[in-house]
This record gives sequence, C-alpha cells and structure tokens, in this order.
Amino acid sequence: MKDEYDFSRGKRGAIEPLPAGKTRITIRLDNDIIEWFRSWVEEAGGGNYQTAINQALRDYIERQSLEELLRRIVREELRNVA
Repeated sequence: MKDEYDFSRGKRGAIEPLPAGKTRITIRLDNDIIEWFRSWVEEAGGGNYQTAINQALRDYIERQSLEELLRRIVREELRNVA
C-alpha cells in the first residue's frame, strides 16, 4: 500500500454508468426478503438478486393488469347474458 495516492484526475460518481431505462434508488427491505431472493438466485445457478426482485415486481404488475382485464371481460360477458 502506498503512503499517498494521487486523486487529482479522479472522477466522482458511480464507477459503472447506469444502463438505459434504469434508475438507482435506495429501498429498505426486510432482511428475510433479501435473504430469500439471494438464496433463490444461488439455487438457480447464480445471478443478481436485485434483478430477481425487479422481475418479481414486474410479474406482480403484469398479473394485476391481466387480472383486471379478465375481470372486465367477465363483467361484460355477464351483462350480455342477462
């Protein structure tokens, strides 16, 4: 280890730029939730637990949208039968 380091050409900010369409946030999740996702990713052969959380949220949103669509169709069909 050096006694001194030269940071005169250093740059502030993240080392890796964020990919397009991504936003860096801070979120507080329960420890058991984080551990579950980490274990799940590890059992699946590796990957990123944050990506798994993102996909779980996306799946939930899509399921909710699909559920609402199906409910609307059923309501319309029931009106047509009556």
